[in-house]
Amino acid sequence: MADTRERGCEDLRCAGAPMSAPDLQAWFVREVLPLEAQLTQFLRHNWRNRSDIADLLQEIYLRVFDAAQRERPENTRAFVFATAQNLIIDRVRREKIVPIEAVAEMDQLLVPADDPSPDHAVIARDELRRVQGALDHLPARCREALVMKQVNGLSRREIAHRMGISEKTVKWYLADGLRLLADILYGESTRK
Repeated sequence: MADTRERGCEDLRCAGAPMSAPDLQAWFVREVLPLEAQLTQFLRHNWRNRSDIADLLQEIYLRVFDAAQRERPENTRAFVFATAQNLIIDRVRREKIVPIEAVAEMDQLLVPADDPSPDHAVIARDELRRVQGALDHLPARCREALVMKQVNGLSRREIAHRMGISEKTVKWYLADGLRLLADILYGESTRK
């Protein structure tokens, strides 16, 4: 068997390949454990309950070790921190209620919100009724063009084709419809 260093591998095994138990343990001690201080700092920064940090560390180590048994990651540091981030996201999703202190930088975790709150749902329904009422007061052709553009996302060319008019007329209907809609919704004249 040829020496793996001849193939450009720095370790006993190339990244991406499965490792034997002794190689895996050596890799873990050499590359993963030295990241513990940075990983602990990351967890303290992104998790509110300090008493959970030790458990989170152990779960991260377990996930990393299990994954490395199947295939060694090419970039150990990036893999460990991605695993930590995914674990935090999983925990936040399970809790459902996320206090503002749960994550110092919420946008870094990219956790999607499940459902709008009841208050937001009521406000959104009221706004929708208001817009629908305003649309009902528009001339039919302006309303038709606006709905095709804003709701259905059609281009002016597609709207023109469907309405059987020129693109220039569609442009006029859209501009006029938006001005009229703004006048109705905001009670101010937008024409100068």
